[in-house]
Amino acid sequence: MNKKFIAFLIAGLLNSPAGIASERLHSHTSPKASNHEHHSEAHEHHSETHEQNNEGEKEHAHSGHKHDTPTTSGEVEPHIERDEHGHDGAVTLAPNQMTQADIVVETLSLQEIDYQLYAPGEILTNGYASYRVSPRVPSVVLKRHIGLGEHVKKGQALVTLFSESVANAQAEFRKLWPDWKRVKSLGQKTVGAQRYVEAKSNLEAIEATLLAIGLTEDDFENLKSQSTASLGEYTLRAEIDGSVLADEFEQGQRIEAGDSLILIADEKKLWVEAHLPPNLRLSLKAGEKAEVRSADIRLDAVISQEAHTIDPVTRTRLVRLLVDNVSHQLHPGQFAEVFFNVKSEHSVIAVPESALIRDEHGDWTVFVEDHPGEFNPIEVELGQSYGDVREIIGIEPGTRVVTEGAFFVASQIAKGGFDPHNH
Repeated sequence: MNKKFIAFLIAGLLNSPAGIASERLHSHTSPKASNHEHHSEAHEHHSETHEQNNEGEKEHAHSGHKHDTPTTSGEVEPHIERDEHGHDGAVTLAPNQMTQADIVVETLSLQEIDYQLYAPGEILTNGYASYRVSPRVPSVVLKRHIGLGEHVKKGQALVTLFSESVANAQAEFRKLWPDWKRVKSLGQKTVGAQRYVEAKSNLEAIEATLLAIGLTEDDFENLKSQSTASLGEYTLRAEIDGSVLADEFEQGQRIEAGDSLILIADEKKLWVEAHLPPNLRLSLKAGEKAEVRSADIRLDAVISQEAHTIDPVTRTRLVRLLVDNVSHQLHPGQFAEVFFNVKSEHSVIAVPESALIRDEHGDWTVFVEDHPGEFNPIEVELGQSYGDVREIIGIEPGTRVVTEGAFFVASQIAKGGFDPHNH
């Protein structure tokens, strides 16, 4: 091969990046390396200067002064900080971004919270002002005297029944009444103490039986005068003033002792049962006021008692209220909304539900503003719910937190954490 061509090839290899690198490695042994020392030193000086510039840029980025990067469309991309593990950290937003996204930042402080607690409820009959009509002995319905929804007065006839037991008791009374009347007229001294007491006791016993069945003083007067139309017939009457809310019987029907015939209730005061979550840490005391809403009707109510057991069907805690219903606007069976006026038992730090966001691990976080426009996600624990706000634990008073627009801040962090090149 031509010697000049070989020398040309060697010179070209020495001037290439690989040749320069190789010459650096052998500079202490090869005398030819002196021809390229100046070029190598210049290259090294340029590399060191470039590295120093990069280090300076990194230090500037971590110094707390961050610059948003304009996109090709002219918009400003948020600056995303990441921790040493590459996880998303703080995000910096420009003022115009915060304005467009309606981001609201508030300084949190300890405060007692007054709020309204909602609970679904139901209008019920006042069990302390109602009366259930039922026969005390097996009977047959002969005639009804009232209809569903009627207002009745105390003593008003409701239903006439027939019973063999009543017939036997009435017949016994008719026999014992004349006997007692004769013994009484003769006097204890004449008939003797034993005979006198026996006649009186027998009559009182049958009277008690008939009173328990439902006979009145007027019924007894008719028995005494032998003017009763037919033995065995008796009439049940209203024991209170009220409305007929149920009449579960038909004429001719046989009714067993204790079966319900008629329900009468005074609707001037009704019960409202509110259903609250069983784990709600809340004390509602008797006498405290609440508001009951049903359709377009709003009435004040008073807590009468709080149940200490959980409803086995709905698995809720029941709170009973009393509501005045003088105008008969409400009726048992209606659904209602109950609003309790509640105050937190102690001062708390609370935020709107809109301030709470779940992070990638499922933990609840809020966005804290470290510097104007710079937001950092901080994990918190949730405490008691107070209507539209929620107590949070893990944030000190005086901290500035995003209360509106937290979803936008989270989306910017998520968008900044996405790398299409998987770098």
